[in-house]
Amino acid sequence: MSSAPMPAAFIGHGSPMNAVERNRYTDAWRAFGRAVPRPAAILVVSAHWYINATAVTAMARPRTIHDFYGFPDALFALQYPAPGAPELAGEVADVVAPCWVGTDVDSWGLDHGTWSVLRHVYPQADIPVVQLSIDETQPPSIHYEVGKRLALLREEGILISRL
Repeated sequence: MSSAPMPAAFIGHGSPMNAVERNRYTDAWRAFGRAVPRPAAILVVSAHWYINATAVTAMARPRTIHDFYGFPDALFALQYPAPGAPELAGEVADVVAPCWVGTDVDSWGLDHGTWSVLRHVYPQADIPVVQLSIDETQPPSIHYEVGKRLALLREEGILISRL
């Protein structure tokens, strides 16, 4: 592994249909996956998981969530079976202390904002992925502090992304 920290990336997913299409966006996502070092795991801050707490997925096999409607059946049939990383979820909770982070073992998974992009960036779905919620009850300053603390994980080969 390189001595440089893994990048932090913002990748807007656009239409859920990008998951099944090939276009300039999906080509750019694939190029990004080839350009960065292979991460040990991926931590995604998910705008689709906007709840009244800070939580992190902690299951070994997160489910693929189809959190949209009105799209073709082919989109609903897609799965992104990336493994989870319960140990990373615990580390996320430790790193952001004293901010509290709950661990979710069964209610969430990988929402379309995550898997619709990652299926192009890492199509083999063989890199562990955890998602972090956005706490709707906290001001931007708290989210900024959490982000600063999470940056330490980049030194461990964790790719941090907002998808």
